[in-house]
Parts: sequence; structure tokens; C-alpha cells
Amino acid sequence: MSTNKRISRAFKNAKKLPLNKESKYILFSDCHRGDNSFADDFARNKKVYNYALTQYLKDGFTYIELGDGDELWENSFKSIFNANKDTFLILKQFYDKNQLFFIWGNHDMDYKNPKNITKNLSYFYDSATNEKVTLMPNASYSESIRLENDNGQSVLLLHGHQADWFNYSFWKLSRFLVRFLWKPLQIIGVKDPTSPAQNFKELLKVERRIEKWIRNNNNQMIIAGHTHRPRFPDTNELPYFNNGSCVHPRCITGIEIANNKITLIKWFLTTHEDGTMQIVKEILEKPQKINDYIN
Repeated sequence: MSTNKRISRAFKNAKKLPLNKESKYILFSDCHRGDNSFADDFARNKKVYNYALTQYLKDGFTYIELGDGDELWENSFKSIFNANKDTFLILKQFYDKNQLFFIWGNHDMDYKNPKNITKNLSYFYDSATNEKVTLMPNASYSESIRLENDNGQSVLLLHGHQADWFNYSFWKLSRFLVRFLWKPLQIIGVKDPTSPAQNFKELLKVERRIEKWIRNNNNQMIIAGHTHRPRFPDTNELPYFNNGSCVHPRCITGIEIANNKITLIKWFLTTHEDGTMQIVKEILEKPQKINDYIN
């Protein structure tokens, strides 16, 4: 199946959520939550991520994760949960308010099967009480989401690996290579050449394929992840956005949608002159009206 067909199918079958002046969405992707080992890129940003989530929870945002939330290629979910229980309990608070939606990417494509969602997220055992505790038994996972306004105009949200045939169609082979080849080699600095996030040529190919689909589909606005490279076009450019990732060396990046405007942001840890440390948010691209991008 071609990139065009994969994205078109994702568009057609997307879950629909409202897009209006009252809508408040925070979009993160590529968290790659791991087991807190040497290969866990999320570990260094975990505190920043958790703090950002608590702020969005207080402000009434709905959290949408655009794929690769859990690093299931390298780890069992049990090891991921044990290392990130506090994170999952924050996500549960969004879930309990019906303000949590997941999109599966290539690294958590296991969630394409509802049985795996039930197995991993329904409950956990509390070691302190030795009791089964409900987590997120009906967590919403889908390949894509469309934020749709009253006029039928929409923003397509997807992970972006639909434009990466190897990591979409042959994800099980790619998972095998990552788990048994590239993960051990990561110790000595060898990068996975099949990953767009680590191979600039592959990154450009993915971006060009998505841009081609946008041009061929009436400039349909897309927000994706997968490449880890943030993108925020001008209003006269193709409406292809990317929220970056949560595994940048010193920050996490994401996209906010609120008051019918879209903003690219980052959260990071900074040190003040008096030596105190604080987690702060910075606007990377100022808010723009979504109506300037959608047709």
C-alpha cells in the first residue's frame, strides 16, 4: 500500500473530536517511555514532562498523544510501567475526565490490537496494598484523529509513520532489529539508520511524502510526530505541522490548540541567577489562527 493510500485511509477512518473556541488540546508525541535504563531517552525529561502535564490538567486541556508514547520495541510494558508509574497516574487523571486520547505509532503499534490495550492498561497491582487497581480500562487508541469544526473543516492528527513504509508495513522486523541490534549498539553511539529521527535523509523523505499528500488533498492540514523535528509553517506555506518529541536532549516540545489558535511550545528546566531551578514553558512559534490553515 502506498503512502497516499495509507494516509487517505487514516483520514477516512479517523476518530472525530470537536474543534471550536472552547476546545483546548495539548499534543505531544514520541515520548518513548522506557525502563529507566541506559537506552531510555525519556528518563532525562520525565520530570519536565510530568510537570507540564499537571499544568495542562489544571488548565482544563485534553491530552492527545500522537504515537510512540510507550517504547514497546525495546521494553516490556511491565518494565515501562514500573519505571513510570507516576506518569501513568497523571495520565489516568486525564482519562478519568474523558480528556485523554492516544494515537498509536510504530513503536507502540501493538496497541493497534485492542487486546494489548486491555492487557497493559486495564489495571495494575499496587505493591503497597497487594491489590488490583483500575488504571485506564477503556483507553482510546486509534490510528488517527480529526479535529473538526462546525463547517466540516478539520485538522488531521496522526503519527506520521504512514509516510515511512518500512516502519509501517515492516514494523515487526524493525522492532526486532531495534531490540536485538540497535539497542545494544546504542551503548557505543551507533544510531539506527532506519529511523527518520536519527537519519536526516529518511526524515526528509517522510516529510516530502506527507507534503505531497497534502498538496494532492486540497491542502488538508496535518499535525504529526515520528520525525522528532518540530515544524510550524507560515500561513502561506503547506499546512504540515510537527510537534517534535519529548526526547530532545534538554527539552520537550509540543503543540497547543486553544481559542481556535495553534502554538508551538517547549518545556525545559532552567537555573536562575540565585541558583534555584525551575521548569518553564517557552513559546517557540506565536499563536496563529487555525482558520488561516484549513479550507
